[in-house]
Amino acid sequence: MAEATLDPVFQIQRVYLKDVSLEQPNSPAILLNAEQPKVDIQLGVDATPVSDGVFEVSVTATIHTSIGDKTVFMVEAKQAGIFEIRNMQNDQLGAILGIACPQIVYPYLRGNVADVIQRGGFPPVHLSEINFQAMYEQQQQQAGAAAQAAAEAPQIIV
Repeated sequence: MAEATLDPVFQIQRVYLKDVSLEQPNSPAILLNAEQPKVDIQLGVDATPVSDGVFEVSVTATIHTSIGDKTVFMVEAKQAGIFEIRNMQNDQLGAILGIACPQIVYPYLRGNVADVIQRGGFPPVHLSEINFQAMYEQQQQQAGAAAQAAAEAPQIIV
């Protein structure tokens, strides 16, 4: 008798703003500077198991604007979602956590970041679209290269 296969489950339980901060350490003096600030944007994705078949996936953005060596403003925001994911193979689960879930959470992060910056008195910074599949594949390649380098490293036994 063949075993019954269970249908895959993918459900969004909740999307929420987990953390946000805005710092303007050099205000008000820096606001009088007419020079265009340099903008540095860093993004990160994290997936954490919450319980059996339930995961929290968060996308973090750090936006740092500066003129010379002085900070105009810095925003750090973390948007998260809780997802129920069951009956998936491990390779599918990794792709869902690294690609599909961040694609769902990211638009909320973009809106919240633009809103916080605008409420801080600045023109909004609109984060560009992100190809989470390319980002995930790059991380997988880097992890594979690091594992291979570690396996090829000489072993020292003391």
